[in-house]
Amino acid sequence: RKKIASYPSEDVWFTRDTHEENYMETQEGKNLPVPHCIRGTEGWEIRPELLEGIESPVIVDKPTFGSTRLAEMVAEAYDAEHGDLEVEVIGLCTDICVVSNALLLKAVRPEMVISVDPACCAGVTPAAHEAALQTMASCQIQMVNGF
Repeated sequence: RKKIASYPSEDVWFTRDTHEENYMETQEGKNLPVPHCIRGTEGWEIRPELLEGIESPVIVDKPTFGSTRLAEMVAEAYDAEHGDLEVEVIGLCTDICVVSNALLLKAVRPEMVISVDPACCAGVTPAAHEAALQTMASCQIQMVNGF
């Protein structure tokens, strides 16, 4: 919450893992058989305390680990700022969604500065968290420690 509050509210974008009722029938559901973030459920919602102070939150629903829509939106913003845009990615899970989105962003705008604050991420296990951080660092995603 402190990290989010440290940014101007218009600069904070959220992704929301979004699955449908048929989640267990999908490839992801068959390989990660834990129903979660089913559209319309409490577990799907962005936590209210994270939205505090955000007047018009940008929420990108993503049906899988990484969001191509988020990558497109960030690329458009980067281009509109003539390359003067840096992005910090935080959240859950470091080894699934965070790494997927960070690598997608790096793929669409390789010159954009992208960072991750490891203290504001969590992985499925501590070892998976560290492995994801190492993968991102290998792909020139910067690690910052701000909180």
